[in-house]
Amino acid sequence: MKNKILILFSHPRLERSLNQSQLISSIPNIPEITFHDLYEKYPDFDIDVEYEHELLLRHQIIIWQHPFYWYSSPPLLKQWIDLVLSFGWAYGPGGFALQNKMVFNAITTGGQRSAYSNDGHNRFTINQLLAPFEQTAFLCKMIWLPPFVIHGTHRISEDERQNLSILYGKILIKLADGNFNTEEFKKYQYINDWITDNIDNK
Repeated sequence: MKNKILILFSHPRLERSLNQSQLISSIPNIPEITFHDLYEKYPDFDIDVEYEHELLLRHQIIIWQHPFYWYSSPPLLKQWIDLVLSFGWAYGPGGFALQNKMVFNAITTGGQRSAYSNDGHNRFTINQLLAPFEQTAFLCKMIWLPPFVIHGTHRISEDERQNLSILYGKILIKLADGNFNTEEFKKYQYINDWITDNIDNK
């Protein structure tokens, strides 16, 4: 069964981001995927909550795509979470609208993977630092998937950037096809690793 995917994109300075621009260009042009640029839609931060609810209800997989700003997201995505994931709709008594929908972060960060470890410069893993997003998903009774991550954005080569963007496109295709079991994600730190093990490269 096919899954509809909603990419909630948040970047206040997209024109200066080669990595996020490359990721966007690799998103497959298929009817199952909706790309929703929050800064383009809401430059004044005045979020249409009812419209966002309707979008969420029409999709089975939600992706928070953004740069990893100060171990979190750009402010508009945080505001989206604060307003759209409302009490009585997304969580709390009667809040079952998002139950069993899947969600994960697709992020870019300047630090190398080794920097995000208990012994590294940032002291915590990416997964540990994304715990507030994971807990948000848990509260909304959603299925949390491991993140897609591009590391070392300041030093990455054009070939590496292109290869990772192609990998992202493959992830989206496989998720849209629906031919997977969510249990298989539990052994992976990143969804990058999952697709590497599971993609049909023929």
